[in-house]
Amino acid sequence: MKNRSEVLKLSQQSNMFELLRNKSILSILDGDIAFGQIDSTDSNGDIGNSMPYLSGPVLCDISNRFGLPVTYGWNGGAQSRWVYLDNLLSYCIENHRESELLNFLFSKGQFVEKLKGHTPEVIESSYTQIIETVIKQINGILYFGGNELVKVGENFGINMIGSTVEVTAPAIRMIDRNYIVKLSERAMQDVMDGNYDSAITKSRTLLEEVFCYVIEKKDEAPSESGDIGKLYSQVKQLHNMHQDSDIDKRINRLLSGLEKVLSAIAEMRNKGSDSHGVGAKRINIAEHHARLFVNSAMTMADFILAVGNRSIE
Repeated sequence: MKNRSEVLKLSQQSNMFELLRNKSILSILDGDIAFGQIDSTDSNGDIGNSMPYLSGPVLCDISNRFGLPVTYGWNGGAQSRWVYLDNLLSYCIENHRESELLNFLFSKGQFVEKLKGHTPEVIESSYTQIIETVIKQINGILYFGGNELVKVGENFGINMIGSTVEVTAPAIRMIDRNYIVKLSERAMQDVMDGNYDSAITKSRTLLEEVFCYVIEKKDEAPSESGDIGKLYSQVKQLHNMHQDSDIDKRINRLLSGLEKVLSAIAEMRNKGSDSHGVGAKRINIAEHHARLFVNSAMTMADFILAVGNRSIE
């Protein structure tokens, strides 16, 4: 348990991150603002010196990844992109995941579409230049309040200019059975309201959050690919969940069934959930199917959490 001074320090750090909710800074982070061009030394053209452009649907995907279920208004009612990002940042601050969010937004994997087609040398130099430029531009806004955004290793912090750089590593978020029950209840309420797409998105979010939690409890970093299958593979490896011939074959069949449930949820989200636009493969979801998805995700999340807690006792 954190003592009072540790809690106060964490609270003060979180409050400092509120400075990033400035609309000008959010417009930099969502790729709305470019700072000229980077001359490319290969034959594939110059590169815009900006963060990757985050569309509304992409921002909803990121929000769901971080545990904030968001439905994009495909048929009207969509919010401005900076509003989606502001809501996500506010959520991450509240849950002490602000540094984690920034690390994700600045990660090289987010620049694939922006930099693909160039040589490795150009990709590396351009990526470094963009990150340096963006942080400097953000600090140009924070400067008038006497603050600056700093990065130490994989962690971000906001300090007073001239003070000793001190970045607190983000605490592992607490996930317990109560969290599973509450998010499942919200998903089931979506089912009752007829919002089946959102229910499936919450089901997938629930599993991803539990997978990341039990991975982090082993002091490992979850896969950044966004592939829930890869996350589950990490869980299996770290917690020795591979099927054992010495275990009752009925248990092994049950585990195999859970893996099929996981694959179905991941595929259903890609083809039928609210995180993607209407396409040729998009299907209609019936209420009984949505209920099955929610209840299946809750069962698997509860099981994985129990496995994770058992292996660290």
